[in-house]
Amino acid sequence: MARKKVKLAFIENDTARKSTYKNREKGLLKKVDELATLCGVEACAIIYGPYEPQPEIWPSASGVQNVLSKFMTKSEFEQRKKMVNQESFLKERISKAEKQFEKQWKDNREKERTMFLFECLSAGNVVQKDMSVAGLNHLAWMIDQNLKEISRRIEADDRNSNTHQSENQIQMEQSLLLPLALPPPTMSNNEDIAMMSHGHLPPPPPPQPTAPNNDEIAMNNNDIMMNGGELEAIPFGYDANL
Repeated sequence: MARKKVKLAFIENDTARKSTYKNREKGLLKKVDELATLCGVEACAIIYGPYEPQPEIWPSASGVQNVLSKFMTKSEFEQRKKMVNQESFLKERISKAEKQFEKQWKDNREKERTMFLFECLSAGNVVQKDMSVAGLNHLAWMIDQNLKEISRRIEADDRNSNTHQSENQIQMEQSLLLPLALPPPTMSNNEDIAMMSHGHLPPPPPPQPTAPNNDEIAMNNNDIMMNGGELEAIPFGYDANL
């Protein structure tokens, strides 16, 4: 369960104020102890309260004296670098609140101008509304900014569409050129015969003569010797010196 946000204001009830003081005193001393242990720094705490005759000191009187002596050895600039009092703390809070108020006021004015533009668009004309000269100037500036943003988006969409069209055209050209790069299909013997019968293919070329082997040469030599030793013809591929 989330803790309820505490209102930072003086507690009017004495009993409630005393109880809150005791609880916050214990919590503050616990936080100082955790800070010194976790971060390895020297720290001390001195709390003067209206409900005790002596101030609350942590960790001890000697420890507080040691930390204060080290602090006093620093220069005045280093001592006051991050030191605040009630006045400086309130000034810092007021400055921060003013910046938040200014930012919220600008956001509200922007939303009011936007709602007025939507009302004009819904009605189809300029709605009569009491507005100062500064408000009208700001409204004209908002309209110009919206028109520039619309033009920028239209140009971006046109560039994207042109890019997609060029990519689609390249893919289409590649798909058309792909069949031209493939080798022609081969046909089986039955298909060749069928196409030749319809006159689509020329007749096959005549067989080329092949050189005789050694057995054919030997048979030709025996034929020459049987014809009386007369050399009638020299076969193809025969060497007379053999």
